Amino acid sequence: MATGPLQTPNVQAWAIDRYRIADALEARLEAERERIGLWLPVALGAGIAAWFALPAAAHWIGLLLLLAGGALGGLLLGWQARLGRSVVIACAAMAVGLLLIWARAIWVAAPVLAAPVVTSFPAVVERVEALSAKGQVRILALPQRRADLPPRVRLTLSGEQAGDLAGGETIGVRARLMPPPTASVPGGYDFAQRAWFDRIGAVGTVLGEVSRAPGRSATDPPLRTRLSAHIHAQVDGSEGGIAAALVTGDRGAIAEADEEAMRRSGLAHLLSISGLHVTAVVGFAMLLTMRLLALSRRLALAGHVLPLAAAAGALAGGGYTLLAGAEVPTLRSFIAALLVLAAFLMGREALTLRLVAAGALIVLLWRPESLAGPSFQLSFAAVTAIIALHESRRMRAFLERRDEAWPFRAGRGIAGLLITGLVVEVALAPIALFHFHKAGLYGALANVIAIPLTTFVIMPFEALALLFDGIGLGAPFWWVTEQALRLLLGLAHGVADAPGAVATLPSFPPRGFGLAVFGGLWILLWQTRWRHAGFVPLAIGVATLAIQPRPDLLVTGDGRHIATALPDGTYALLRDRAGDYIRDTMSEAAGVDTPLATLADLDHVECNRDFCRWNQGEDSARRIILASRGRDRIEGMDMAAACAAADVVISDRWLPRECVARWLTIDRDSLAETGGLALYLGETPKAVAALKAGDGHPWRLPQQLSGNDEAVPRDAPAR
Repeated sequence: MATGPLQTPNVQAWAIDRYRIADALEARLEAERERIGLWLPVALGAGIAAWFALPAAAHWIGLLLLLAGGALGGLLLGWQARLGRSVVIACAAMAVGLLLIWARAIWVAAPVLAAPVVTSFPAVVERVEALSAKGQVRILALPQRRADLPPRVRLTLSGEQAGDLAGGETIGVRARLMPPPTASVPGGYDFAQRAWFDRIGAVGTVLGEVSRAPGRSATDPPLRTRLSAHIHAQVDGSEGGIAAALVTGDRGAIAEADEEAMRRSGLAHLLSISGLHVTAVVGFAMLLTMRLLALSRRLALAGHVLPLAAAAGALAGGGYTLLAGAEVPTLRSFIAALLVLAAFLMGREALTLRLVAAGALIVLLWRPESLAGPSFQLSFAAVTAIIALHESRRMRAFLERRDEAWPFRAGRGIAGLLITGLVVEVALAPIALFHFHKAGLYGALANVIAIPLTTFVIMPFEALALLFDGIGLGAPFWWVTEQALRLLLGLAHGVADAPGAVATLPSFPPRGFGLAVFGGLWILLWQTRWRHAGFVPLAIGVATLAIQPRPDLLVTGDGRHIATALPDGTYALLRDRAGDYIRDTMSEAAGVDTPLATLADLDHVECNRDFCRWNQGEDSARRIILASRGRDRIEGMDMAAACAAADVVISDRWLPRECVARWLTIDRDSLAETGGLALYLGETPKAVAALKAGDGHPWRLPQQLSGNDEAVPRDAPAR
């Protein structure tokens, strides 16, 4: 067969097209040469995200080999070419990110409790966190002389049990401990993952009194604790809780209803110390220092005022960060503030995307696991969207100074705030929907009032109140602070209660979320016309929400709680005594914002002491559901007929082997492998599990400890 001559033109045409594509990409990258460096933290983060997304070591190694091949391909394109160099660096950065988070997960490895246990043990208190609004105290404790317990546990106790407990004390407790909980339902919050990186091997509740070590000497509580107590003494209720949160990061005194209103109105970011708060502290410190140092002619003429003011701002920001507990979000904001000050002193434009990229790179190298948390994603997405918007030509032209009357100038400024708020809300919506299954729709409008109120009234007057409290003259400033905080809470409740204030959706598929994030970054980081190509993956990612059905049934990992969809779009719970946490979890996973009904109260549900039975769906998709809710033992032969007549049987206990449903039988054994479940009972029913088969992440397969009760006397703590 003489096929060679016929194939040669095709091969030549393919080679020509390949070179044309390479030349076109090279030209695009040359036009964007100032922005290519912004993708370095993105590539590093992509490697970290791939480690979280891929299930096992074999997949991680396979990806590393694939990235090595990609880097070699980039070298074949030529290191001198911008395209080849970019491919090599991107593949190398992804590989570094994957290896970094893998090494970090191994480095922080600590034993985890295998099963719930009630036991007594001595412990050293590492940290105390007051939850005043709930009347509780949460502590991190280090068990002593108990090789069968994890090295660090998190305990919850009442305020009466805790008393004046302080860090560093040695105590004896009796507690009910359990392993760090995984996600209750698919798409829910997986505390086990966070606990792994925090080296927390168990969580629990203290039973009975807490005994103290003999001869315990009274020690002063930390400055942060004393400052929070002082603020609460000046301002009562949730207003005082917000005031303390702004200074020390202590949010324990904020009532749940008020905190939920802040979340629904898009103002929850004001409660966590982040870029807004650190920037305000650094800015006010710099302004005050510059005003004072400018009084010295010698310093002013020598040009020392600005460097000294920047140093004062850095010291103020560092002190504020330490006072607030030096949590990861606060440290991240402080690092960004230091980079801004450095750029300011070097005479460069301070607020640029290069600054954001540098800050993200530092944080990812320092704490790579923070990428998976909503705090990192929300804060960097917001800052990136703001800076990218204000770097655009149209926004600069709209906001540039011009000779016009002050009403027009003020209106232009307000319009700029609204546009910025809307862009930020759009940028944050996919992240909020992925992590919390809800997003506020009026946050842009609320923040136009809330951010200036917090930055220019609440924080300055609170700082003045604390300053003048030293001479007993802080009362007037506290009054102004309290009134402003009441206005802030009133705004939050007004916006949260408005019709359509919150958009709720069921679980955001991870692949769709990844496409949406990639598309958003493509739009924000590039400057030329090819940025518009990012709308394609963004639209595809967001479209997955539109086609994502709501689950017909939700089953928690312990099998005790079941939420079923009703024809009117609401949901009902099997157990009417379910607590607020379970109700919130089920509502978020179902993507609803209405109260959950009680299943037994519905007309189409038949319930007795042991079981509830009902029909789910309509026509050909109708399924019969049988769910247990009692604790009495029932013989297998007595259950066989009822189970065989049901399509799905759900129980939080072990079911006898005679109980077999037509499609799916769920009991304690199966839930131990799958975790919580979301069931979709359409023409082709399917079940989505919270725990994925073959998941090899270290928090799924940790070293486990039995936690045997050794009868350690409660009144004999370690010395």
